Amino acid sequence: MTPEEIEALPYRPCVGVMLVNDEGHVFVGQRRDMEGRAWQMPQGGVDPGESPREAALRELREETGVTADLVEIEAETGEWITYDLPHDLVPRIWKGRFRGQEQKWFLLRFRGADDQIDINTEHPEFSEWRWLPVDRLEAEIVPFKREVYAQVVAAFRDRI
Repeated sequence: MTPEEIEALPYRPCVGVMLVNDEGHVFVGQRRDMEGRAWQMPQGGVDPGESPREAALRELREETGVTADLVEIEAETGEWITYDLPHDLVPRIWKGRFRGQEQKWFLLRFRGADDQIDINTEHPEFSEWRWLPVDRLEAEIVPFKREVYAQVVAAFRDRI
């Protein structure tokens, strides 16, 4: 695909979840498809007919096993945050239909115990997980998502 073709593609509607514990640390998972290189917060697409809030709770459950009764939704970003994939990835991800994602992010407070987190879900996305201090978040994330994570941290910092 040419750069012009890529830039003409739409963004994929998506949600992201910043799950924080009582110490203010953030849940991150190591992506199975990019071992050793890609820690990220839970995220995923918005299904047809689904609100972003519903999608956030569904994605959290699907990726971490954490159910809605174990969290409190504390905030959400006002605007959708966009990012572009590196051009070489566009043809290989989402069948080449999107240039990147537009994301609505939610801050969720985890009220459960660590043993209630189970990444061995029906379709596991993470090989391992950990709680990460918010100040280390950007450094652990793949470079093309760092600006998004900086915006998310800035949006939620006073509530973390």
